[in-house]
Amino acid sequence: MEQSFLKLIEHSIKEHWHLPSLTDYQGAEHNYKDVARWIEKLHILFERSGIQPGDKIALCSRNTSNWGIVFLATLTYGAVAVPILNEFRPDTIHHIINHSGARLLFVGKSVWDNIDHGEMPGLAGILAIADYSVISSDNAAMAETVPVLEELFKQKHPEGLQLRDVHYRVEHPDELAMINYTSGTTSSPKGVMLPYRSMWSNLRYALDQMGYTPGEKLVSILTMAHMYGLAFEFIYPFASGIHIYFLQKMPSPKILGEVFADIRPHLIVAVPLIIEKIIKSRVLPQLERFHIKLMLKIPVLGGKIRHKIKQQILDAFGGRFKLLAVGGAALNKEVEAFLHSVKFPYTVGYGMTECGPAIAFDHWQTFRPTSCGKAVDRMEIRIESDDPFNKVGEILTKGANVMKGYFNNPEATGTVLSPDGWLHTGDLGVLDKDGYLYIKGRSKSLILGPSGQNIYPEEIEDILNAQPYVAESLVIEKDGKLTALVYPDAEAMKQNKITKEALHKIVNETRKTVNQQLPAYSQIVRVQIHEEEFEKTPKRSIKRFLYQ
Repeated sequence: MEQSFLKLIEHSIKEHWHLPSLTDYQGAEHNYKDVARWIEKLHILFERSGIQPGDKIALCSRNTSNWGIVFLATLTYGAVAVPILNEFRPDTIHHIINHSGARLLFVGKSVWDNIDHGEMPGLAGILAIADYSVISSDNAAMAETVPVLEELFKQKHPEGLQLRDVHYRVEHPDELAMINYTSGTTSSPKGVMLPYRSMWSNLRYALDQMGYTPGEKLVSILTMAHMYGLAFEFIYPFASGIHIYFLQKMPSPKILGEVFADIRPHLIVAVPLIIEKIIKSRVLPQLERFHIKLMLKIPVLGGKIRHKIKQQILDAFGGRFKLLAVGGAALNKEVEAFLHSVKFPYTVGYGMTECGPAIAFDHWQTFRPTSCGKAVDRMEIRIESDDPFNKVGEILTKGANVMKGYFNNPEATGTVLSPDGWLHTGDLGVLDKDGYLYIKGRSKSLILGPSGQNIYPEEIEDILNAQPYVAESLVIEKDGKLTALVYPDAEAMKQNKITKEALHKIVNETRKTVNQQLPAYSQIVRVQIHEEEFEKTPKRSIKRFLYQ
């Protein structure tokens, strides 16, 4: 098949015409043929509203089936998609709409209640993503078209849309497909320009290496406005004939437990925080019991217990999934060591919005713990270091997945993209002799020790986060000394009746425990309780720049 992203989408729609495709959990369900019909209706709306190929169409709402349909309709029409996180502040949403030059905005009600059309004068119209109705528009043709859209569709397709009628364009590989605004740990949003070659290459890799079975199920946990969720919880499953369920609410461990038990998904894509919460609360405490620790050391008994615990975790995720793909950040080492010891089917990948997003990945059976896999197809990785196997350096990557640059921001583009095509990721790591990548931290969060030693706060936080009553932590430099900000695990405190006064004593003991595992130059001098959860990016990384 030709190297066309849109032809892969067309192929899936035709191949899986009668299969269920997109479902709002406990709500509306669409087959692939229904998706095709709505794409055609939106094409009629775009055309009659004067939207031209190359115009920008923004989407800002929670994950829903309609979000996915608008996204596919935008690209197949020849317009450029601009996904916007619905968690962004209103002024940030206004800025992104204006900066991108978006002509249309499809919006969720909760977002629309807090934004102002007057602040986005370039928009030809604002439509409700729930039913595609016009919320606000100066465009008379658009206002006239929406109420008669069904009628216009029937005029064009009197027998209904047939499989033979579905023909999408073939894009140019370097043509702009979407502008995805980052929400980084160190800066304000920048518009990442992703061409079709990046979209195609990411999708082709997933189809080739992760496999697919039409009719299987997946629960969409991550926001589709972020590339990780969009690529691997929507685009890849849609192109595979998989049935995608959208939660439309925050995926707390309790809600996920209920949904997984109901849907029993075959593939789970998640960020570490979700996995760690489930395992830290349900599994690791069991392993700390004296008799369990003792039995784990006896070969036959230990094997049986591990198998039983593995089954408990599998059941917590619905009982029949084949792969748990983790991305967005590193897994806690203690959690990962346990998962590996019970031969749990997990793997950790690495990517960034600027690569749409895949950079490294590996099959779970060959995956090496604490790594994040090897370079994906059509991508290269190198470490900017005179000894990349042993000496940490910045991770650089190059290949088909890499962005065109930052939209209307040549200065920012020039700081990360070298003339020969290498992208500076801002992450630090090493490679082993077989090409497996090990990440040490962000170059911007690197702290220099008293004698010039490199201190990676993420490594200290990893140890801290494994301690009792620590939900998450952030290590910063204050007055030349290391301070740990600790957000306590309220659930564990409540369960064990731990008061705030007792917590302060526990946390101080925790500091001593953690320091025993660290060299002298990277030991924590003080611990501060942080009462509120740290503000995070969509992939659940703490926005460090807010706390430095």
